[in-house]
Amino acid sequence: MKGKLGAEPVWAVGTMSGTSLDGVDAACVLTDGVTISKFGASAYRAYSGEEQAVIRAALGKWPDEDVAAAARVVLRAHIEALGGLDAEIVGFHGQTLAHDPDGRGTHQAGDGSALAEALGRTVVWDFRSSDVEMGGQGAPLAPFFHWACAKWIRATAPVAFLNLGGVGNLTWVDPTSASPDASGALVAFDTGPANAPINDLMMQRRGVAFDKDGALAARGQVVDGALELFLDEGYFRKIPPKSLDRNDFSLMLDLVRELSDEDAAATMTAMAAAAVMQGMEHCPTPPVRLLVTGGGRHNQVMMAMLATALDCAVEPVEAVGLDGDMLEAQAFAYLAVRVLRGMPTSAPGTTGVRAPVGGGQVSRV
Repeated sequence: MKGKLGAEPVWAVGTMSGTSLDGVDAACVLTDGVTISKFGASAYRAYSGEEQAVIRAALGKWPDEDVAAAARVVLRAHIEALGGLDAEIVGFHGQTLAHDPDGRGTHQAGDGSALAEALGRTVVWDFRSSDVEMGGQGAPLAPFFHWACAKWIRATAPVAFLNLGGVGNLTWVDPTSASPDASGALVAFDTGPANAPINDLMMQRRGVAFDKDGALAARGQVVDGALELFLDEGYFRKIPPKSLDRNDFSLMLDLVRELSDEDAAATMTAMAAAAVMQGMEHCPTPPVRLLVTGGGRHNQVMMAMLATALDCAVEPVEAVGLDGDMLEAQAFAYLAVRVLRGMPTSAPGTTGVRAPVGGGQVSRV
């Protein structure tokens, strides 16, 4: 069931549990679903090693498979993450377990109705299914919020937002456009793998969750042969819109199997950066700056690679007063308000959907 709010800004809290499987981000935004009025409090609830293992065991599975344990972990973590944040509306993304928009669809674990009952608040969830049903990729969904962020920072020339999470995704924004669903306002797509395969490498080789600040990669050398084989993947020749599942590039680990830990980390970091460089070629015009969000912005090696290769300024989103740890969670707060107001949350330029569409189920208490 969908319903419309009034026109005034309302406090919403959004959540994101990304493909890097580190934990749940939750962040509040005051918005009318068009402009950002104010950013509010945020919270983070890390997944334990045991919880991560439960979710990893469910990756690639669909609702009719054995995903109940993962769904319970996701629900419990979100209840705890949201408990201390005061907002009228919750935008609940859930945990992506499988994403195959051209086949079986998309699957985010987590029951929004159960979350609404536990919290006693209205929950908007299942954001991606409607887009996929209308021929879209179902991802990325943050671009409409990136448009609002470009307005919030008072950009006057095209800018690009790069999210380096488990998967990388890029949004090119024309800030002069009247709305995010206007023709030419946005171009968005997944660039390729980002942190997920590097995290998998670190877990396999070192028993740690990630390469902190790119320290291991900084001690290694990029092996050009492996990088060239990676860039031969057909995905990079596809024209956007396009999206990826977390494990679509799992063979990256095979390409670095014979390398030392240091060289493997350096090479996989270069792969993620090279995927972004390829993606920048799809921007309608060069952006004046590339604003980087997500955990990858802390990887000094990856950021240096991008800054060296690209003609525009490459900066973390903190350079314009945004929070790179919470931007995706904030996006789902913003999108939740749009759903409740009957506004679209994706468009042909962002997901390839046939026409602008508003996703999301609404669970009320």
